[in-house]
Amino acid sequence: MVEDSSLCYDKGKVADFHIERQIAKRGFKNIAGIDEVGRGALFGPVVSAAVMFSPSYIYSTPEGWLKEINDSKLLSEKKRRRLSHLILKNASSVGIGAATNVEIDRNNILWASKESMKRAVENMAEKADFLLVDGLELDNVNCYQKRVYKGDRKSISIAAASIVAKVLRDQMIVRMSRVFEGYLLEKNKGYGTREHYRALAELGPTVFHRSSFRLKCGKDD
Repeated sequence: MVEDSSLCYDKGKVADFHIERQIAKRGFKNIAGIDEVGRGALFGPVVSAAVMFSPSYIYSTPEGWLKEINDSKLLSEKKRRRLSHLILKNASSVGIGAATNVEIDRNNILWASKESMKRAVENMAEKADFLLVDGLELDNVNCYQKRVYKGDRKSISIAAASIVAKVLRDQMIVRMSRVFEGYLLEKNKGYGTREHYRALAELGPTVFHRSSFRLKCGKDD
């Protein structure tokens, strides 16, 4: 069963546990937030995380490091790494899922994003009974879910998932940059910067580049 979120995005709002509390009041105990990263990259996998906090966190007033959790794109790399460590240490369950560039090329990026999210849910040690999904509706999951537009700026669970997934994927791409030199992957994390396109024009794509994506520079690049 899928429920669509009608919550409006407030630009000045910081993620909190408001949505989680609404769901918990209906009797759900294991509420997981899910987000993915790497959807728009030219190189490497799309990576997702599913993060679940215990009711003691959900019903508490976010303080300390919890108040810092927000959309990973709004945080510095240093803060993301610190928060990711704290999330992994304090969350009741975390699952990671990924879909490779081969799967992206074979199927499409939307399929791969959803599949990586489903794999993250399946890899949780403690199973969720309700999913808060950032922007997408997952198919064939045996669980209630709510699609939340801009969820990583509304729900701490979703924002925490975005942080964990971002830190993990960035670490993965930096390690790969040591093998695939010249593409500046350690800086662009696989995204289509001008320097990345220039390297592609000079060196050609690697086996981890997404062949279904636009890998060539335009005339003005």
